[in-house]
Amino acid sequence: MDQDEPRGEVVAAGQAATREKKLGFFGRIALFFRQVIGELRKVVTPTRKELGKFTLVVLIFVLIVMGLVYGLDWVFGTATHYVFGVPGK
Repeated sequence: MDQDEPRGEVVAAGQAATREKKLGFFGRIALFFRQVIGELRKVVTPTRKELGKFTLVVLIFVLIVMGLVYGLDWVFGTATHYVFGVPGK
């Protein structure tokens, strides 16, 4: 077993970690919830300024990807019409 960070939390080191006693069904559920609560305590809430900045970055990225998809769609659509022609015209 390895210690995670200076707080002394013990985490399993993969298959090599040996336990003296296997946990039962409810013990594993309790362990899961203890680990979830431990991870939630590590979460840092962004400030209002950071949240605005992150939102702006995501929106700009989405607009860039939308433009890329639109451009590729237009290029392939034009190429398809050029290669196969438009029936009925």
